[in-house]
Amino acid sequence: MGIISRDELKAGDHIYSWRNVYLYSHHGIYIGDEKVIHFIGGGGQKTGTRTFLDKITSRSVPNHGGNHKQPCPNCGDQSNLDGVVSSCLDCFLAGGNIHLFEYSVSQVVFLAKPRRGTCTTAPSDPCDVVFYRAKILLLLNGFGAYHVLENNCEDFAIYCKTSLMVGKNDVFGRGGQAHLVSVVGFITQLFMPSASRALSLTADIGVRKDAMKVSVETLVARSKKT
Repeated sequence: MGIISRDELKAGDHIYSWRNVYLYSHHGIYIGDEKVIHFIGGGGQKTGTRTFLDKITSRSVPNHGGNHKQPCPNCGDQSNLDGVVSSCLDCFLAGGNIHLFEYSVSQVVFLAKPRRGTCTTAPSDPCDVVFYRAKILLLLNGFGAYHVLENNCEDFAIYCKTSLMVGKNDVFGRGGQAHLVSVVGFITQLFMPSASRALSLTADIGVRKDAMKVSVETLVARSKKT
């Protein structure tokens, strides 16, 4: 699953941590000094699905070492925040391990992965560019409204790494995890795992024909209009 140690982390890394016994993972961009920029749906923000998936939103809220009752001595209480935030590594991990999201994997490797939301065939941009995008989106809170299927933490991290985006009308979002937690994705993963992997590949932003580079300045301008 790509577990790495704190000593191996580099600024610009896309990392994630599993929640709910591998049901859902939370993604972010490590920026150094034990800090992570990530995208959350806290503060009572609604995801709009009106299903059990809305409960997943709360799993992205930072909490120090997995302790919801004890505010972090570094970050304070971030439970009422939403959008793009910066948290210490412990709050981001919420008691979980550090996993490194993989870029530029081959289609063979992608299809062989047992879980979605762990890699992409798309290449990553240089770390300094990734760092710049994440910092701009943090400063201006410019990634729009959180939605567990259509605009989530994995989408945010992948955008920071690649600047690739697809149309806003995609039902299952841009990340592999959104496909997995959707009803269709869950059923195919459960009963037709081979078909699920094939569908996930066609949805991967690295192979999609409608994926295009969008500058962070353009993205921020768009988000302010909505």
